[in-house]
Amino acid sequence: MSVLVLALAAGAAVGLALGALGGGGSVLAVPALIYLLGLAPVAATTASLVIVTLTSVAALFAHARDGHVHWRTGLLFAAAGIGPAMLGGTLAGRLPQALLTAGFALVAAGAAARMLWPAPPVGTGAEVRQGRAAAAGSGLGAVTGVLGVGGGFLAVPALVGALGLRMRAAVGTSLLVITVNSLAALVTRGGALAALDWAVVAPFAGAAILGAWDGKRLSAKVSGHTLRRIFAVTLLGVAALMLTDAVL
Repeated sequence: MSVLVLALAAGAAVGLALGALGGGGSVLAVPALIYLLGLAPVAATTASLVIVTLTSVAALFAHARDGHVHWRTGLLFAAAGIGPAMLGGTLAGRLPQALLTAGFALVAAGAAARMLWPAPPVGTGAEVRQGRAAAAGSGLGAVTGVLGVGGGFLAVPALVGALGLRMRAAVGTSLLVITVNSLAALVTRGGALAALDWAVVAPFAGAAILGAWDGKRLSAKVSGHTLRRIFAVTLLGVAALMLTDAVL
């Protein structure tokens, strides 16, 4: 199968997940770029940030049009992650590739677990909720910077549990958070951007953008519970593959 066909197919799958779930698609982007398209882990995380940024912007407009984006809340949440995202982006190029692969495997497994067994919202005071939102925003930024994932699987539960957003609003708002954090991480990766194979990244990103629009439509037809379970099982398989590769 040609590289172009693989890039288009993988991009469509990533976009579909991101548009339908408001996150999680980027967790598939990195392993697809490494194992299907042959990129090194550092290049794959950089390429993933480009793809995630473009796809999130496309999906964000679709959700904003339907009134499902809380702009002020999303920007405040994202602000806590800008510094950690930039620091993580700088750190990523200095970490051993095996460590990056293992770290990504653990993040993928954590994302799957969060989707299969979501934590119930905790009804605490406003100051506690804001503190938890700030902590979640900082952690999300660090994960985005180091591993090249958008982190919607962390943002959506935090926006629901800590800030009290409804699920549809949390999905839409998480795309704003992902966009801001991904851009912040990319600022520190200028050299890596120039070295990317754009013949792979461009079709991947284009297919992901189109897939995100389809994902949003899919979310209106298929229950979120069903989508999350299917995606979580896929992520567990990806995590097992990457962890094995890192250890052996």
